[in-house]
Amino acid sequence: MTAQPRFRRVTRFGPVQVGTYYDGRGREKHTAACTAPRCGFSADYDSRAAAELAARTHRCPVR
Repeated sequence: MTAQPRFRRVTRFGPVQVGTYYDGRGREKHTAACTAPRCGFSADYDSRAAAELAARTHRCPVR
């Protein structure tokens, strides 16, 4: 079983949160996840800029 990542530098772009963490191999990863109910969007990226771009352009399919 893997440990939960400890997020740092968490920012919010509308309903989407972007956070930075270290994966199991010690590499820095960035996650964008939507907090809207029933949306389910989340993705991991290698760069912070890519995660922030995904957060800014995300549109929830459920309204």
